[in-house]
Amino acid sequence: MKQGRENFEIVKNKPESKNRNYIFKNDTITKVGFYIVVTVLVVGFTFVVLFGKELL
Repeated sequence: MKQGRENFEIVKNKPESKNRNYIFKNDTITKVGFYIVVTVLVVGFTFVVLFGKELL
């Protein structure tokens, strides 16, 4: 059974594009959300490293 070729993109660059196969839009909300998630991950990783040493 053959599977058709999909047109999949990570970021939707053109707002007038009718393609629905994308994960992120190229807009302000997506960028702010990305930075919030990265900040939370970095802070969480830092706490794990700092307080993990105290437990050993």
